[in-house]
Amino acid sequence: MSASLATFALLTPVSDDELDDLSRRLATTRRARLVGNTAGDRGMDAHELTELIEHWRARYDWRTHEARILSLPWEEAEVGGRAVRFVHRRASAPDAATVVLLHGWPDSVLRFERLLPELADLNLVAPALPGFPFSAEASGQGVPTTEGADNGPTRAWSTGTEVPGAEMTITATARIVADLMQALGYERYVASGGDIGGDVAEHLALLRPQNVASLHLTNISPLHAVFADRSELGPEELAYLDAVAAWQRTEGGYIAEQSSKPHTLAVGLADSPAGLAAWIIEKLNGWSDAPFPVEDLLTWVSVYWFTGAIGTSFAPYSESVRPPSFVPTPTVLGVFGRDTKPEPRSFASRFVDVREYVRHDRGGHFAAWEEPQAYAADVRRAIALADASGGWEARPELPAPAGGTAPEPVTARE
Repeated sequence: MSASLATFALLTPVSDDELDDLSRRLATTRRARLVGNTAGDRGMDAHELTELIEHWRARYDWRTHEARILSLPWEEAEVGGRAVRFVHRRASAPDAATVVLLHGWPDSVLRFERLLPELADLNLVAPALPGFPFSAEASGQGVPTTEGADNGPTRAWSTGTEVPGAEMTITATARIVADLMQALGYERYVASGGDIGGDVAEHLALLRPQNVASLHLTNISPLHAVFADRSELGPEELAYLDAVAAWQRTEGGYIAEQSSKPHTLAVGLADSPAGLAAWIIEKLNGWSDAPFPVEDLLTWVSVYWFTGAIGTSFAPYSESVRPPSFVPTPTVLGVFGRDTKPEPRSFASRFVDVREYVRHDRGGHFAAWEEPQAYAADVRRAIALADASGGWEARPELPAPAGGTAPEPVTARE
C-alpha cells in the first residue's frame, strides 16, 4: 500500500487567545453543591479539584510542556484516504525489532513518553488512536465531517466537528493501524498495549496474523468478561468475574454514560475545563499505583482540552464491538496489581494464547508511564517470543525528520 508521509512538525503552538480563554474559564469556575462526603468516595475530591484548578490557572506553565510535546518525533501519513498521526522513532540497526504501541483512555500517546528511552534500540510507532488527542479525527481532519457551530475561539488542535461512528470502532481502528504499519514498510512487529489499546491489539492480530509476530498486553479486552459463559469457568475465574462486577458497581459508571449517552456528557466536558479535569483526573489518580504529579495531571488534561478530543474519545465505548473469541497469536500478558481489573491467567488464556504471564506488584492502569522499566521488560519478552519463530525484516529506508523523498511504498508529502 502506498502512502503519503510527512515528517515535519505537525502541531502548532496553542495561541495566546486559547490560553487566555482557558484562564478565564478557570477563574470563573462555579463550584458545584455536593451532597454527602466530598472527600472522594463519590468521585473527584472537591477540595483537591479546587486546588488543581487554581494551580492550573495561576502556576501551571503550558508552554514548557507544549515544547516537550512538540519535540516528539511526530509524523503524519495519509493511509487509505485518512490522515494518521503518530510518534515514530527509528532504531539505528537495520534489523531492529519493531513495536507498535497502542494507548488507552483517558490518555494519549503521552502514556508512552517515559517508555521511549527504555526501548531506544527498537523501531517504535505510537499512533494517536482515532478520536484521541493529537489524532486527525479530533482535529476534524481525519475523515469527512460536518462542521459544528461557531463556539468561540478555535482551539489549535481541534475544530469541533462530527465524525462518522462507523469510522471509529475498534475494528476500524485496528485496520487503520495495520494499514499504517504496512505503509511504513514494517512487515513483522509486536503489538503492545492495554485498555482500548489492548482491544485494538487483539483485533489487529486477527486482521494481520502474518504481520503481528506476538502481542504484549497489560489486560485482555474487558468485554471478554461481559460475554463469558459462567457455566464453563472454574472457581478462580468465577471469583474474578465477581470482582469485575463489584468494580463495575462502584467504579464503572463512566462506561455506561460514555457508551449510552456520550453526546450529552461531551457537551459539558468540552465546555468546562473544571468538569473535564474532574472526569479525567478521578481516573488518573484512582487507577494508578501512586498519585500523578500535579504538572503531569494537568498536562494530560490540557491535551484533551486543547484538542477538543473528549467527545470523540468516547467512540470505543459507544461504538463497541464484540471481542474476538480467541486470538492465537503468542502473547505476553503483564498485569499490574493496581490496574482496574487484573485478570488471572486461567481466564485470559481462554481468549488469547498466553505464553508468558507476569504479575507486577507495582503499577496500575497507566503502566507504561508509571513503571516504564517493568513495561519495557515485558515488551522484550514479547520480542523474544517473536524471535523464536523467525527473525526481523530489515526496515525500509525512510525520510529523515527534516523531510525528503522516500522510496515506495512510502513517498514524502509536499
